[in-house]
Amino acid sequence: MNIVVILGSRNPQGQTARAAAALANGAGAEGAIIDRFYLPEMAIERCRQCNADGWGDCRAEGQCVIQDEFADLVGRIRAADAVVFATPVYFSDLSESLRAFLDRLRRIGRHEAGKAGIAGKATVCICVAGGGGGGAPLCAGSFESISRNLGLNLVDTVLVRRQNLEMKLPLLHATGQWLATEALQ
Repeated sequence: MNIVVILGSRNPQGQTARAAAALANGAGAEGAIIDRFYLPEMAIERCRQCNADGWGDCRAEGQCVIQDEFADLVGRIRAADAVVFATPVYFSDLSESLRAFLDRLRRIGRHEAGKAGIAGKATVCICVAGGGGGGAPLCAGSFESISRNLGLNLVDTVLVRRQNLEMKLPLLHATGQWLATEALQ
């Protein structure tokens, strides 16, 4: 079992990283191999909307023309059994780095070749809100819309607030165990 964890947070010791680590540790305890990627540290550009109609090879061929780390990360998602997206909540939405990645993933997913190995993939989303924490549900709704568009199998969404992070860590650990053992059956 291989699980790719994609974090839209720059801080490897922050709240989002702690939440993702709890899930990854739970999955790892069940024998899963975990690969973590911090999007802000990666060279992944935003979509260029290549042609005058706002599309390009993404729509025609299911691949992006931008030569950066996007294609490699998509390949890792395709090769994995499951994918976990963890994002801090900014302005009641996904982090900018996760939004940029998902915007490009959505575009290649408009073509069957781009959707191959992504559609049906077991997926968990973790939305970690700081501040008052009220933006997490809207962030989760945004991710749910994108996951539906891609055909991802969104098996769970975990909303976390800075005020309840400590209480949610055991739940995230159990979610990781469940993902590694039962969610894929």
